[in-house]
Amino acid sequence: MPCYNASRTLRLCLESVLSQTRPPDEIVVVDDASDDGSAAIAEELGCRVVRLPANRGVSAARNAGVESTTGDVIFFLDSDVALRPDAVAAAVRLLDDDPGLGCVHGVYDTEPLIDDGPVEWYRLLHQVHWRRRHLGEVHSVVFALAAIRRTAWLEAGRLDEGLRDSEDVEYSSRLAVRTRIVLTDAVMGRHDEGHRFWPVLAEQWRRALPLIPLALATARRGAAKPENANSRAGILACALALACVPLGLLHPALFAVPVALVGWFVVADPELLRFVHRQRGAAFTAYFMAVHLAVHVVLVAGLAAGSLRVLRGSPV
Repeated sequence: MPCYNASRTLRLCLESVLSQTRPPDEIVVVDDASDDGSAAIAEELGCRVVRLPANRGVSAARNAGVESTTGDVIFFLDSDVALRPDAVAAAVRLLDDDPGLGCVHGVYDTEPLIDDGPVEWYRLLHQVHWRRRHLGEVHSVVFALAAIRRTAWLEAGRLDEGLRDSEDVEYSSRLAVRTRIVLTDAVMGRHDEGHRFWPVLAEQWRRALPLIPLALATARRGAAKPENANSRAGILACALALACVPLGLLHPALFAVPVALVGWFVVADPELLRFVHRQRGAAFTAYFMAVHLAVHVVLVAGLAAGSLRVLRGSPV
């Protein structure tokens, strides 16, 4: 478990690990130079704590954690995810039953770990929907709650410590060409998502910047494209709407073009609309789509900026 200033959720997450029907043989918390007492919480609960002298990011923390364990199966868990009691048992069973399977990862519950309001509900429901849509054999892994055979990890290599965001996208391109990966709702946990609007947009920007160069690297390795978290039609509709906004400067009537494209964006993923409506009702669905549009504006801008950096030969 990588951990950085996670005292708010860490106890809940570790208690869920300690309550597993199949207890893990080792519990290692990698404290990434926290200053909020996170390490003390982990030690109080009897976990082995690996302390990094300086904050190096989640990739370095996960690498250090793996190197401090000995098991044949490594279970990754983020410090803001509390596992369902049978999660570890389910992951181990899936790997035991299929020797050709190298990695399994799970989905989030529709209830947050700590309810912090509408922005968190937006984030959580979006995450739940896109992962459930791709249940089965996939070409990517999200390490928030995932189990991987040590042999598969050693073949794919360590996480890229130069990446603090989208590190799982880069790793997936190496892992998927070496072993099979399954996304399953048998492995489930409750997640404490981001709940402040501007930090959520800032995170989306950071994650979007490296996606184009990572996609190019994936193609060079011959790996399949990772599963999409967002509808391609929705991304296209948002990009076209942004591109057409200047038309309104030529004549006010031409603002109808980007407005129509925003309408297309709203209906581009009808399954998502229906899912959110079932979970939270009509009023929240309208709010959800407004936030979803803002996130897509940042996503499109980040993709464009990342593409320009690639063309200029600059590091992302």
